[in-house]
Amino acid sequence: MKKQSEHAPASNGEKAVQPKLKQDNLPLRSWFSPAALWHRKTTVIAAFSVVAILTHLVLRFGFHSTAETYHIPLLTTLVLGGLPLLYELLCKLLKREFGSDLLGGISIITSVLLGEYLAGSIIVLMLSGGEALESYALRSASSVLAALAKRMPSIAHRKKAAEMLDVALEEIAVGDTLVIYPHEICPADGVVIEGHGTMDESYLTGEPFQISKTSGSMVISGAINGESALTIRTTQRAADSRYAKIMEVMRESESKRPQLQRLGDRLGAIYTPVALAVAILAWAISGEAVRFLAVLVIATPCPLLLAIPIAIIGSISLCARRAIIVKSPVVLEQIAECRTAIFDKTGTLTYGEPKLTEQLIAPGFAQKEVLTLVASLERYSKHPLARAILAAAKDSGIQLPEATEVGEQPGQGLRGIISGHQLQITSRNKLIAQKIPGADQLPPVAGGLECVVVIDGRYAAALRFRDAPRAESLSFVKHLGPKHQFAHVMIVSGDRESEVQYLAGQVGITEIYAQKSPEEKLAIVRTETAKAKTLYVGDGINDAPAMMAATVGMAIGQNSDVTAEAAGVVVMDNSLEKVDEFMHISRRMRIIALQSAVGGMALSVIGMIFAVTGHLSPVSGAITQEIIDVLAVLNALRAAFPPKVIHDL
Repeated sequence: MKKQSEHAPASNGEKAVQPKLKQDNLPLRSWFSPAALWHRKTTVIAAFSVVAILTHLVLRFGFHSTAETYHIPLLTTLVLGGLPLLYELLCKLLKREFGSDLLGGISIITSVLLGEYLAGSIIVLMLSGGEALESYALRSASSVLAALAKRMPSIAHRKKAAEMLDVALEEIAVGDTLVIYPHEICPADGVVIEGHGTMDESYLTGEPFQISKTSGSMVISGAINGESALTIRTTQRAADSRYAKIMEVMRESESKRPQLQRLGDRLGAIYTPVALAVAILAWAISGEAVRFLAVLVIATPCPLLLAIPIAIIGSISLCARRAIIVKSPVVLEQIAECRTAIFDKTGTLTYGEPKLTEQLIAPGFAQKEVLTLVASLERYSKHPLARAILAAAKDSGIQLPEATEVGEQPGQGLRGIISGHQLQITSRNKLIAQKIPGADQLPPVAGGLECVVVIDGRYAAALRFRDAPRAESLSFVKHLGPKHQFAHVMIVSGDRESEVQYLAGQVGITEIYAQKSPEEKLAIVRTETAKAKTLYVGDGINDAPAMMAATVGMAIGQNSDVTAEAAGVVVMDNSLEKVDEFMHISRRMRIIALQSAVGGMALSVIGMIFAVTGHLSPVSGAITQEIIDVLAVLNALRAAFPPKVIHDL
């Protein structure tokens, strides 16, 4: 059905239609998933437990009711709240899942048998409240991503001939022409083909700047358009665009159990039998069963159950805000143990585009004059080297005069007249074949790319280009050893050996493998991974097999969907600084997770000692454990917030 955009004038008496924004991009079925239903149930149980405990205290100490009366709220809690929790624990036991929450289940049963109904109710609150707190914490850690979900547009303005159609995002195809009106959100990745303005990409890149957009500029989905309308040609479907990839991370981070949770299970496998042994010992020594219950209550290890996954989800959320997509949570743990770093060359350690590196000027010509004339002519060229020449002229502050009679005849190169000078830009072989005067002054052949300049019929200069290293490549490589404990750094590239050698010298890497096919890259990575855990960073399709073979595969940039699928981590921006950020976030996540889990256990052990000696009753032990849980979870939530220093380049 054809619709008229709210920003376009309505015609034929039709009323303008206002685009709608989706309020929730998460699948409806997630609301009714078993995990979601259980989280809501535990929230209700926790709330009911609080009300029941308060009612008990009021009846007991406010109205001085009889025991039969003031125990009713507690017994109700144990039946309506305790039984569902015990049922869940029983299901885990039947599956041979002996988790740390087993202590809580034993404590509930023991409290009922001993008539300690208040202690049992507090344990019900502890377990159900822990589940509810985890659900809230995970939502809090993903709050920025949830905000992004609400901002996702539901329609796009597709231009076809003279018509403007409002279409659903799923109807957008690669190559469609879309119009983005002022202040609208870009619905898909694409290239600007008409218009000039700015876009706010801060939600996606973390950089708080307005990015200028003009014809030929790339735009990313989720960016907010500025004051001017832009017309773009899509390069990705909406479902494959950058915005959608970030939303996918949010869904996965909420639905997948983080791999590092195994650490909590391993710690719990040691902690649970120790706590049971201490509780039995306390009972045996004192002859008081209530001490057995007191030890179990204070030993209930909610920090293990909550802190580790919260730290992981928080770190995934932080990475997404920093334009780093964590596809496999286990890489957050593995990256800190990698000791060999393997890099592709082009587009990874380099910008992936030529830079003007040498200007070899013939006698009788001035360097600035030659660059001025060449850049003036290259403004009219689509050759890959033209952008590098124009960039060099801009860096030199050169004002470019107008060129006339610009043309490019087969076999003659680019020609034109600038400031009265006849100019020709061609290749070495064509210059020699045309027998142009001064050709004998050509410098020897070297690596990289080259073009030669002829001014007024004479050879004037040779311009040489190379794929220049990123500005941060040298400092990044140098700091891998002292800052991140990498013992081995190498380049594995499909490029020519001379080019790889040149780059290696620029960035300080001594071991290189050049002219390698994807199969050869794969073999090298497998060999190195057998020796030590490896990090492989690349950007091209030929890097995908190697990424999958490495301990941690990281794709840099958005050049290939295949590479992004193979990698465990995708750095959306072409920047090694983001690679360093991921390393810092990962290391910090592990520290925070262990601080929260082990610290909480340590405090519980101290409480167990007090319980063994009779200085901590079951009720006071339960309250103390709740305080420990809150401290552990609050510490774990720190992983979702950026530290003062997030990289050290």
